[in-house]
Amino acid sequence: MVAWASGMATGLGLFAAVGAQSAFILRQALSRMHILSVLAVCALADAVFIFASAAGVHVLTARLPALAPVVQWGGVAFLAWYGTRSARRALRGGAGMQAADGVMRSRRAAVLAALGFTLLNPHFWLDLVVVGSLAHGFEHTRMAFAAGAVSASVLWLAVLGWGARLLAPLFRSARAWRVLDAMIALAMYAVALRLAWMAGGAWA
Repeated sequence: MVAWASGMATGLGLFAAVGAQSAFILRQALSRMHILSVLAVCALADAVFIFASAAGVHVLTARLPALAPVVQWGGVAFLAWYGTRSARRALRGGAGMQAADGVMRSRRAAVLAALGFTLLNPHFWLDLVVVGSLAHGFEHTRMAFAAGAVSASVLWLAVLGWGARLLAPLFRSARAWRVLDAMIALAMYAVALRLAWMAGGAWA
C-alpha cells in the first residue's frame, strides 16, 4: 500500500500539468468528439509504458542516448504543426460551438492524434524514466508503485475529460473558442521552442 500511495503521489506530481496532450484532450472533450476513445487510448498507452518502465525498459533509453534528439525533433515538428492549426482557428474564428470543426472528427483521426500527443511528447519519455527509476527503489513492490502511477494518470485524464463538461456553456460563444485556440497555440509554440533549444544544445 505504501508503494502504491508513493506511485500515486509521484504520478500526480508528474502528470497533473497542462501540456500538449492535456490541451488536445480538453478541446476534444469540450466538443464531445470521441472523448471516451481518446481517454482510453491515452490511459492504455500510459499504463503499458509505465509498467514496462517499472519492469526495466527505462534502462534502454540510458543505453541509447542517440534516441533522445530524434524524439525531441519529432516532438518539435508535431507541436509546431498543431500550434499552427490552433493559431489559424484563433485568427479565423467561428460561430460558437461550430468552432469545434477544428477537432478530430473521425474516431481514427482522434485516436491517432491521441497517440501522437502521447508518444511524440519527449516529456512523456522523461516521466517514464523518472517513474521507472523510482519504482526500482521499491524492489519487489515496484509493480505496486507503477500501479499507483497508472492510477494517477487515469485520475488526471478523467478530470480533463469530464471536468471539461463544466466549461461547455462558456464555449457556446465564438470568442471563447478563439481565446482557447490562441492559448493552445502559444502553449504549443512555447513547448516546441523549448524542445528545439534542448535538442540544439544536445547536438552542439
